[in-house]
Amino acid sequence: VQLQESGGGLVQPGGSLRLSCAVSGYAYSRYCMGWFRQAPGKERKRVAIIGSDGSTWYEDSVEGRFSISQDNAKNTLYLQMNSLKSEDTAMYYCAADPYGCYSSSAFWRYWGQGTQVTVSS
Repeated sequence: VQLQESGGGLVQPGGSLRLSCAVSGYAYSRYCMGWFRQAPGKERKRVAIIGSDGSTWYEDSVEGRFSISQDNAKNTLYLQMNSLKSEDTAMYYCAADPYGCYSSSAFWRYWGQGTQVTVSS
């Protein structure tokens, strides 16, 4: 199982980015998929989740600004981020798990290497 993120970068406050996570090596559509982020000196936290049934969950601070989606034909997970704020600056990670959409990052089985998002003027 391999996850590879892309799409991070430097963006001004109020701008947008779309992160992608290319998935290989398993029945992608049966897994819980998620995006996490980790700022320097802070713990890794969930940002957005999409279950195998298509249900979604968002962390309060990104609700209405971020959107998680997946393209099963392309085996790719996305995170559309709009109205970005400086506090969104972090390393963003794609994660997958065959057994559940856990709240704690400690329980997720598969991880990408991350892509940096910096929101600054």
